[in-house]
Amino acid sequence: MNMLSRVGLGALLAAVSIGTALAQSFAQPNDPSAPKTRAQVRADLIEWLDAGYDPLDWINYPENAQRAGRIVAERRAQHAGQTTTQ
Repeated sequence: MNMLSRVGLGALLAAVSIGTALAQSFAQPNDPSAPKTRAQVRADLIEWLDAGYDPLDWINYPENAQRAGRIVAERRAQHAGQTTTQ
């Protein structure tokens, strides 16, 4: 088997395995106790940063995190309320 066909075979196997993993992730129900994906964790971090959380603010740490947590919870509640009323 020459080098080009090995690279092609590797790319094909990678594409199939990624497609299978995506299909399995979409097929699973939304379970809040299930571990989060890397993309979900990044989205949560961005949401917290948008709410004013500063991970480098060690002086105001508990208050900073609690305030941002309340803001994130309020935004999620608003978003959940908007999607159910439409």
